[in-house]
Amino acid sequence: MNVSSAVPSGSAQGLWHGKGGHAPGVLASAATGVVAYIERSGGDVDRIFGNAQILPDVAGSPTLKLKLSSFCRLFEESARQTSDENFGLWFGNQFQPRDLGMWGYAAVSSPTLGSALEGLVRLFRFHQESSMMGLRADTNGLVRLNYQIVAPDIVERRQDAELSLGMFLNVIREACGAQWSPEEVHFEHPKPLSAKEHEKAFGAPVYFSQSSNALLFRPEILNSPMPARDLRLLAVMQTCLENMGSREVHEDLLLDGVRSAIRIRLPEGYPSLKQIADELRAPLAVIHENLRDSGQSYKDMVEEVRRELALSYIKQRHLPFSEIALLLGYSELSAFSRAFHRWTGAAPRKYRAMLLNA
Repeated sequence: MNVSSAVPSGSAQGLWHGKGGHAPGVLASAATGVVAYIERSGGDVDRIFGNAQILPDVAGSPTLKLKLSSFCRLFEESARQTSDENFGLWFGNQFQPRDLGMWGYAAVSSPTLGSALEGLVRLFRFHQESSMMGLRADTNGLVRLNYQIVAPDIVERRQDAELSLGMFLNVIREACGAQWSPEEVHFEHPKPLSAKEHEKAFGAPVYFSQSSNALLFRPEILNSPMPARDLRLLAVMQTCLENMGSREVHEDLLLDGVRSAIRIRLPEGYPSLKQIADELRAPLAVIHENLRDSGQSYKDMVEEVRRELALSYIKQRHLPFSEIALLLGYSELSAFSRAFHRWTGAAPRKYRAMLLNA
């Protein structure tokens, strides 16, 4: 199988999806079983769903959509209120592909694993918006299955990343067996305290603070047959998803991509606009025009991304301030401290102490 033909050229530039004029969504089937899982974890279902502004009865519906921001908040709240920072990791680990509804059934009814993953990528926009998914050959000879939310206002999304890769892991295990493991697992968020659980969950080395969330595996498995192959069911599921979905493109899609690229590049230092344009394969003039129309400068956008990430990272008590500074592209801790004081009116240490005492 030629992996490079599985997605448009490059990695994910053609796979950002959203709909102008409304908040990005995700099919509620992605939350199948979460009510029972919260209960087993000792959480208060009504309180968690209330804070996420979702009705518990909606979770698991195959045709209804949740706001993507509310979906992410649901799992962040679940992790906080059950005192299990790996809530999403283990929820995804036990999540079965058919629980994904039409999208999952389309995958498991495909003839081979390669076609199943290609189908997941191709149909992803009907399942979830303002996000990207890609399948491509990596430079080390492995295949890379990428996933990332690009909605700029969804900053806290660790739980979503971990549960999503767990879901994709189980799609592959449909074909390769329950003991199959990838060669590597990548996450965009910083390394958590209990990172050893991630290696246990995936049975593979796990790397954090990466450019995207990804499973990396050997290409030979793409030819593996799917045991529940059913071409008629596959056609029905594809048609249903496409009829439900929309082909409209998000009006601010390019700027969402710019924000996402800034976030990815920050650990390497302050990214130039040319670097971002080259990564997105977008003309500088077009980005300048979009920024001008939005009433925002590139410098303002970088500042906004840094501020949002800083407020998220500061809540993670195990992250040293020096590491947060590096993750935000500051070469010196003092520069980060001055910026944080400008954003919040407090020094990082004092702000974290206030959070702990709240």
